[in-house]
Amino acid sequence: MENTRDLLPLTEAFYYILVSLYASPSHGYGMMQDVERLSGGRVKIGAGTLYTALNNLMKKGLIIPSDGVEADSRRKTYAITPFGKQVVMAEMERLEELLRNGRKVTQL
Repeated sequence: MENTRDLLPLTEAFYYILVSLYASPSHGYGMMQDVERLSGGRVKIGAGTLYTALNNLMKKGLIIPSDGVEADSRRKTYAITPFGKQVVMAEMERLEELLRNGRKVTQL
């Protein structure tokens, strides 16, 4: 398995998908809605982008298919792995460092 830092920086799509799964498993449409809501409507992920991202996140060991109970059995549910949670936390630390350093220089 890779080191968390080797997977950084995350794309915005990867970041928001992982964050949307952090608290509980979800299906694709739910993730698309969560990403849009979390980003205040700024980031919208289409189905093609989402499923490509989900495949990449699974290959990296950041998410797994989940056995969640869905009213619609055609919907696949995904869950973040413990490694995925570590990667999200490492990305948040990286982003906070960028913000801190930028504020130091600009004195904001």
